Amino acid sequence: MKIEQIYTGCLAQGAYYVVSENEAFIIDPLRETKPYIDRLKKDGVQLKYIFETHFHADFVSGHMDLSKKTGAPIVFGPTANPDFDAIIAEDDQVFEIGNIKIKVLYTPGHTMESCTYLLIDENGKETAIFSGDTLFLGDVGRPDLAQKAANMTQEELAGILYESLQTKIMPLADDITVYPAHGAGSACGKNMQKETVDTLGNQKKSNYALNQPNKESFVKEVLDGLSAPPKYFGMNVAMNKGGYEDFEKILKKGSRPVEASDFEAIVEGSGALILDTRNATDFHQGFVPNSINIGLQGDFAPWVGAMIVDVQQPILLVTDPGQHEEAITRLARVGFDHVLGYLEGGFETWRNAGKEVDSVQRISVKAFSDQYNEKAKIIDVRTETEYAAEHVNDAYSRPLVDINEWAKNLNSDDHFFLHCAGGYRSMIAASILNSRGIRNFTEVDGGFGAIKETNVPTSNFVCQSKTLDL
Repeated sequence: MKIEQIYTGCLAQGAYYVVSENEAFIIDPLRETKPYIDRLKKDGVQLKYIFETHFHADFVSGHMDLSKKTGAPIVFGPTANPDFDAIIAEDDQVFEIGNIKIKVLYTPGHTMESCTYLLIDENGKETAIFSGDTLFLGDVGRPDLAQKAANMTQEELAGILYESLQTKIMPLADDITVYPAHGAGSACGKNMQKETVDTLGNQKKSNYALNQPNKESFVKEVLDGLSAPPKYFGMNVAMNKGGYEDFEKILKKGSRPVEASDFEAIVEGSGALILDTRNATDFHQGFVPNSINIGLQGDFAPWVGAMIVDVQQPILLVTDPGQHEEAITRLARVGFDHVLGYLEGGFETWRNAGKEVDSVQRISVKAFSDQYNEKAKIIDVRTETEYAAEHVNDAYSRPLVDINEWAKNLNSDDHFFLHCAGGYRSMIAASILNSRGIRNFTEVDGGFGAIKETNVPTSNFVCQSKTLDL
């Protein structure tokens, strides 16, 4: 038996490829199927089942494309009602793959169709669980995503999750390995560990959610501090449940080179958003006017979902040469299938064609330190948790995810400094503000990580009297 965790850092997502004898199964695959097909061919095995732990909200799964290419059936847990052919398993149903078995444990709460898959090895020993979003390392799946679909409150779903954990997961042996669907950085939980594999026994000791004295306490703690879910989540659920276009077609359609001379006309004719995926350093030095910068080297896909929101939005790409396929692939993972093409030759072809070039004012952390005084207005776009831990004295906490709200209250007459932790998120914010005609700011290269090394005063005191108006 071979178990492979296929972890995608950009999404903080774990898919699983398991082989026994001449058969295999895959759990929660990503949308692009080539890596799985390649593994199957290399191992000379047949894919027998594609198991889905639930209808994912944060990415579009590859279950449909993979099933079409391999003939393997898709398996969901009880109560799932997809708009395509699938096996809807019963609680405790057992599936055989090679000489191992998978037992379905119905564990609703994160969503009502959520299930956990229990692996029973060649010797009949319960060896591992593929827990999906039911149980993470350090946390459990947030129970506020499926309220509308389930016609329940988040409190009711949290209570159901508590019962699932207590009756299905906690009775299992401590030496069982836990393989979750997500790790730290995913918006599907709030307190996940950076590790991606652990024993159940260790989670019973260390996971706050598994150490609550009763249901009431569990509900309170699990719901406390949850940020609003990204708005694209519901659209991804709909695609995973209802179906989507083949990934290869999406890739081919988006891989259309567009010359600089035609770029503006396509934008005007289609209402396309210009998405520049280069790093922040290159972007600030010059870009196509009205471009939004979300760099491929960071948490690209989740930030696209958080900032662009509508998966139907037409997109034109500006990438480093040769990077357009990677950008299209990552966009498709979160359901953004409407890429119309990419700027042929990259940004330099735009500049060399004599087209209008825009830029963002960025300064070094040393320059920021030299210019800083107690009257300086500073916007910190990190999360509220990061801000509360430590921030520049009197800085305004304005998380990037809320930019559509706080940008309305900016005073266009007053200059302000803009920073995040390292420069990735602040350049996203800078590009958005710039596209809206807000230019009275300076972005700080290196962010708070670099600012802490200067003499600029910092604290963890949060001034509750700060107003939204700057």
